Amino acid sequence: MLQTYTAVIKQEADAWIGWIEEIPGVNCQEASRNELMETLRITLAEAIELNRTEAKLAAGSQFEERPIAV
Repeated sequence: MLQTYTAVIKQEADAWIGWIEEIPGVNCQEASRNELMETLRITLAEAIELNRTEAKLAAGSQFEERPIAV
């Protein structure tokens, strides 16, 4: 299932910069808008996977995973 996130992007001088609104720390800078969107997508996926791994390690051995909607 795909999740949707919000990229806040802007051009500043000769670079494009962007942030993922819902996930602190996911931000990138690229030379073009298309490159920025792809880099944000990759960085977001990596951050989510890292968060998953860290949560499972912190939980230890016997834990339950449950979906939650907001």
